Amino acid sequence: MKTKEEAILEIRGESIGIITEQSSFEERFQNQTLRPILKFQNDLFLEVFKNYAVKQKGIFFTYTPEKKMSYIETAIQRDIKFRNSLKGIIIGLFTITEYKEYIQNSSNINKRMMNLLIERLKSQVQLLEIA
Repeated sequence: MKTKEEAILEIRGESIGIITEQSSFEERFQNQTLRPILKFQNDLFLEVFKNYAVKQKGIFFTYTPEKKMSYIETAIQRDIKFRNSLKGIIIGLFTITEYKEYIQNSSNINKRMMNLLIERLKSQVQLLEIA
């Protein structure tokens, strides 16, 4: 039987991006851990953001694509409760080893995590519509 760590790593898939000997710890963590989790959880992030936008009176859905991009960035950067919820969705798929690495440098990793998520949502803004 697989351990929890083995199962988590298997469902997340391979690293995304180039990792070299010169890669910094943060870059390595981003490509080995964050990117695969963001890809794996993509559909959930889209639904979570749509739900957030609906609960914020739905004005997001009336905006132009450019204004939607700005809204995504502002919502994730300024709404601490929402940002912490998104972080939880990501951290929940860390292995114990990754979590121990994360807590050593959580500030820098959090910045990378949120920037990657913002860019991912922006690149899929057309999917952020009420069905």
